[in-house]
Amino acid sequence: MNRQFDSIIIGTGQAGPPLAERLAKAGQKVAIIERKRFGGTCVNTGCMPTKTLVASAYAAQLARRSADYGVMIDGKIRVDMKRVKARKDAVADTASVNIEKWLKGLAGATVIEGHARFESPDTLRVNGDVLQAKQIFINTGARALVPPIAGLEQVAYFTNSSIMDVDYLPEHLIIIGGSYIGLEFAQIYRRFGAQVTVVEKAQQIIGREDADVSSCIADILRNEGVRIETAAGGMTVEKRGAQIAVKWDCAGASREVLGSHLLVAVGRVPNTDDLGLDKAGVALDPHGYVVVDSGLRTPVPGIWALGDCNGKGAFTHTSYNDFEIVADNLLKGESRSVDDRITAYGLFIDPPLGRVGMSDAEIRKSGRRALVGQRMMTRVGRAVEKGETQGFMKITVDADTQQILGAAILGVGGDEAIHCILDVMYAKAPYTVLQRSVHIHPTVAELIPTVLGDLKPMD
Repeated sequence: MNRQFDSIIIGTGQAGPPLAERLAKAGQKVAIIERKRFGGTCVNTGCMPTKTLVASAYAAQLARRSADYGVMIDGKIRVDMKRVKARKDAVADTASVNIEKWLKGLAGATVIEGHARFESPDTLRVNGDVLQAKQIFINTGARALVPPIAGLEQVAYFTNSSIMDVDYLPEHLIIIGGSYIGLEFAQIYRRFGAQVTVVEKAQQIIGREDADVSSCIADILRNEGVRIETAAGGMTVEKRGAQIAVKWDCAGASREVLGSHLLVAVGRVPNTDDLGLDKAGVALDPHGYVVVDSGLRTPVPGIWALGDCNGKGAFTHTSYNDFEIVADNLLKGESRSVDDRITAYGLFIDPPLGRVGMSDAEIRKSGRRALVGQRMMTRVGRAVEKGETQGFMKITVDADTQQILGAAILGVGGDEAIHCILDVMYAKAPYTVLQRSVHIHPTVAELIPTVLGDLKPMD
């Protein structure tokens, strides 16, 4: 069967559904295709379920610390992993079902469940049907990268997706990969009661972060009992009876750790290898991402790529912004660009990290004269009152232009307070505007003007 549409969207991740709605409301006949669960990574195996687990782990940790607040709990703190998983599933399933209902009830849109493959620049085949449209939007997301580690194929291991099915407590969880996903799971399972070891091949965990941020996060996790091993070169994996051994070289010596379970969390790879993109003439970069311009157009007229598959951002918020850029450019005649986007993201351990703009290394490389202000969370009243004083605040500005270059807030509320800084950066206002603002007391954000009032030259 041949079916004609004005636009076809492949994938129901963060960019797909709102784009389908905007196009349909503009009078277009739209098809949106989904081969698995509605909502993509964020809803099903990413942000929503993992942050639900973070909340359960936080509750367990707070219960253990209850005496610090004068609240006495008699008896042993016990984590019921089946109930933890049921709560996580309910949150994710509800979101996925709601997206499916929304799309299937959307006037002007047709939902097609199946695997889409290109046959030409304007033609797709799904379930034997041929679909044609002048506009096609690739929104296929990404999946866990499985690295070529010797012996890995001989053992059972989790990825960030498959670990979502766990309803029991691993005795000792080994995590290969000391970046954002791996560290969140490390703290989650440690707080649930498992032994946890993180093995990272780089010299520091979360290698893109400044050394002071990385070091402080490592201290936070180690203080909770997470073992962290860095500079782990030449990793190998082997099955040893009922256990899994991860071995590596460090400073010329051979080391290993034995555990009951293994999580591989070393990055993501785009879902672009089974779409028939070659038949459409769509190019991929060496990492498999769809090549797009700043407006998210591929060189092939009428084809766009949005979300994790385009390499322009690896976050839910950047994927949603991709939708906004494409929709406004197409329907409102604007010229929005991903080049206008300021880097911003969070690491949702407890306490969380909020990050915006340039890192210290990037600022030094740029040759700018920079000023930096810092404050430990032990000197933030809200953190002291809550009994959560780990971390620090850091803001860097350009000494000549007075523009904020970057900031990190690692501490309670840091993932929210960071937006005060981000909004000023988007407004292109000098840092003095924020420095002279009057914030509500007692909050974490109220100390941002104080930090900006104590700037010193960057070393």
